[in-house]
Amino acid sequence: MLSATYDSQRFTPSFDEDIILVERFLGNDQEAFQTLYERYHDKVLAIARGILLDAEEAHDAVQEIFTLVFRNLHRFDRRSKFSTWLFRIAVNRSIQQARTGKIRKLQVPLAEAFEHPAPEESESSADPFIAEAMAKLHPADRALLTLFYWDELSLQEIADSLDCSANAAKTRLFRARERFRQQYEEVSE
Repeated sequence: MLSATYDSQRFTPSFDEDIILVERFLGNDQEAFQTLYERYHDKVLAIARGILLDAEEAHDAVQEIFTLVFRNLHRFDRRSKFSTWLFRIAVNRSIQQARTGKIRKLQVPLAEAFEHPAPEESESSADPFIAEAMAKLHPADRALLTLFYWDELSLQEIADSLDCSANAAKTRLFRARERFRQQYEEVSE
């Protein structure tokens, strides 16, 4: 793929740089995988932390996620974006880890659960009930809320990451918000 720029205001072909890195890795260029790892590590860690709510468990999950990606990169279907495929693996692996009971009962403040907390959130204004309510949610609900609010993915990107339609993602997000609201009201009373 060529990156030709004729007139930057009229036409700039777009391409997914990640596809080039995938191709280089599959051609035995180990540095290409390192570049992908560095590019997506923080985002994958944020997803894992949002689902697992435990920093140590999240770091373990990230290592497992990238190991899975390393071993299975040859299976990546280039019709979708690499990031979509990676985020799907991150969500699924993190949910699987949460379901198998590996998650510790240890709670961390919400600001620590995410690499990049919401900009309007500060140490003094952080609501301790948010973390408690999030901890009571099913891992799949935490995944949806994390992808939408902290990773700021669009509904279509979430749908692609969860392998469902945009309407299904919208419905699931609505239901996750409702369950979060119920949990929040219970813990804040």
